[in-house]
Amino acid sequence: MLLVSDLMRIVATGGGLIIDLKKETLLVGDLIRIAAVAASSGTTIIIRNPNFLLVSDLIRIASAGRGRIIFEL
Repeated sequence: MLLVSDLMRIVATGGGLIIDLKKETLLVGDLIRIAAVAASSGTTIIIRNPNFLLVSDLIRIASAGRGRIIFEL
């Protein structure tokens, strides 16, 4: 399992990610930070299985990603 800082470094250098929340335990704050890095680098992030997150959390993640986040429900 990679650390959040590792994921952020990958995204910062242009690597896209698919994050499956059934397999990875990430806090909403971590997802927001990753999304913000994706917005800066122009990288797309796909977040699978976010069903247990609140809609307000999804909106905060999407807002930080500025169009670079795809939620797979």
